[in-house]
Amino acid sequence: MQASWMVLASLLFATMSVCIKYASAHFDTFELVCYRGAIGVLIMGALCRKQGVPLATPVPMMHVWRTVVGVTSLAAWFYAIAHLPLATAMTLNYMSGIWVAVFLIGSTLVMGKLQDASKQGPMVLTLLAGFAGVVLILRPTIEQNQLFAGLIGLMSGLVSALAYMQVAALGRMGEPEARTVFYFSLGACVTGALCMLFTGVSAWTWPEALWLLPIGVLAALGQLCMTWAYTSGATLVAANLQYSGIVFSALYGLFLFGDTLSVLGWSGMGLIIASGIAATALRNRSLPNPPAEEY
Repeated sequence: MQASWMVLASLLFATMSVCIKYASAHFDTFELVCYRGAIGVLIMGALCRKQGVPLATPVPMMHVWRTVVGVTSLAAWFYAIAHLPLATAMTLNYMSGIWVAVFLIGSTLVMGKLQDASKQGPMVLTLLAGFAGVVLILRPTIEQNQLFAGLIGLMSGLVSALAYMQVAALGRMGEPEARTVFYFSLGACVTGALCMLFTGVSAWTWPEALWLLPIGVLAALGQLCMTWAYTSGATLVAANLQYSGIVFSALYGLFLFGDTLSVLGWSGMGLIIASGIAATALRNRSLPNPPAEEY
């Protein structure tokens, strides 16, 4: 059942990215962030009330930091979806699992907690393979004058890793996930609204505006399914199955948007998926307290 929840979560997130791509033709990135956050506030607020979770938190500054990095990653990801082939944007965002491993290894080396750094050779090789995949993915974007969007997509994965680690820290403090997601959604809504004061507001026309509602709904449902996947069994299985989202995005991009990727692009995608799975397995085995991942 755990596998089913994670595959369903990946499908919901991939479907959300389709809605973002359609909506981005009419709404800019900060508008999408704002509306996605507003819908999330309503859904997660209702969930908190149903579960009896109070909104008052003893660690407000931790939520502020989680919101800053989370909203930055979200905006970068939405921008990448709007300007890159769907599978490329999704893959660069899924680099977050590899970045988490980089941060964990770096921090333990700096603090001198690894007794024998040479034992981390397999992890280092795995990370190098992941970055080789990035190079392969970015090369076609350079040829298509999409380098800037590609770098923004890469940044979304990097900042996502910081957000995941902050979510893990909140979990260790005993913060309910519903409250964590509520404050993240609230931060996305407020940040997007503030940015709209400078970037302007697009007119709500039909049917373009219809894409806004499923973005927030699918995000909330995907988050719930992911949560159930991580809490109903081995986290390693759930973490690896989340890469099915790249497959779903590739199929959506092929059949809905006519996206085409070169052999280099597909090879880079494969390398990132393989290295992400390997990095997840290795860090769960050799590094303490791996962070739970969240969207």
